[in-house]
Amino acid sequence: MSISRRKLLKSSLAFSCSIAASPLITPMVLASVPTNNRLVVIILRGGMDALDVLQPYGDKNLSLYRKNIKFGEAAGAHDLNGFFALNRHLGDLMPLWKNGQLAFANAVATPYRDKRSHFDGQDFLENGGFAKNGSLTSASDGWLNRMISLMPNSNIETAFSVGRQRLLLLEGQAKTSSWSPDSSLDLSDEAKRLLEKLFKKDQLFASAAKMAFDLSGKIDGTADGNMNAIRASKAEALANFAAQRLNEETRIAAFSIGGFDTHRNQSNNLPRALNELSSAILTLKKSLGANWDKTTILAMSEFGRTVAENGTNGTDHGTGGAMLMAGGAIKGAKIYGKWAGLDESDLYQRRDLMPTGDIRSYAASAIRDIFSIEKSAIESTIFPSLDMGNVAKIII
Repeated sequence: MSISRRKLLKSSLAFSCSIAASPLITPMVLASVPTNNRLVVIILRGGMDALDVLQPYGDKNLSLYRKNIKFGEAAGAHDLNGFFALNRHLGDLMPLWKNGQLAFANAVATPYRDKRSHFDGQDFLENGGFAKNGSLTSASDGWLNRMISLMPNSNIETAFSVGRQRLLLLEGQAKTSSWSPDSSLDLSDEAKRLLEKLFKKDQLFASAAKMAFDLSGKIDGTADGNMNAIRASKAEALANFAAQRLNEETRIAAFSIGGFDTHRNQSNNLPRALNELSSAILTLKKSLGANWDKTTILAMSEFGRTVAENGTNGTDHGTGGAMLMAGGAIKGAKIYGKWAGLDESDLYQRRDLMPTGDIRSYAASAIRDIFSIEKSAIESTIFPSLDMGNVAKIII
């Protein structure tokens, strides 16, 4: 019996911004779809501050709101286009920008508004579908799962979620599973024979034992029996493990990176999360090899943060944010979307970056071109209530 993210969250104050852990052992059936294209979705948990990551130093109003959170040249940021600069802790990604393999969408958000709850915001982001009243169509499935269920001419059995956290993004009718590279499953031949005898007369346990054997074999083949080979930083381990799957039959992978909830000392705390994100993207590039050219990475957060810093040199939950896109398949070196402006009259509720674009539309544009899914199916099933309109084409 699975434990819902909401129930687990309520049961422990110590994990007030976390989600439920995935089971220790889960089946890993690789996704096989009739394409050479790959999609990696990274959920950035905590509400990433778009104005610190993609710094609009060209807007003179930014300095009115931020005195202690430095930006632009004073913060060592990397100029992108004369108006926006990239936070220096993502500086290792600049070669991707220069090679047209990194892009951003600015001032984006889901239709979620006002309550600014991590829990609801993440559910809205991962579910992706909304009724006319702005509520979730279903809190039990995710847009990536619904996409998988529509994949034409495929023999796909599951999507692959990497990490200890179970993603709503992948929940739904299509079979999905997850695996954490930090969990070691080392079964000797003697242990396997013993388990076979114990479980022989119990169908349920026999099935579980076979699952464990299969998974143990996959890991042994992947990392030469030594799980330490894929233990580096958390994000690097997740990305490396995902890349190994993507180099085989897997075409869709997802995982999350936390640390973006920066209420205090943002200049000291945000760099850790950005370093993890940078490490994940560069590890994917290195490990995917030639398959990098057929890969799209979408990094998305539940909402942005307040334009003004607070009294503890941090920022609070906001609305408009930014989306990062990377990969060899991306039309990069671009900042997509309309800049909202930072004049107080331009802000959402006079405190947040005003969203000028729906973050779902960029994901919709990507999956339309990666997997050749019809616009009508995207708007009716994958992202209900979304009007793609003249959404930008972000795939080469």
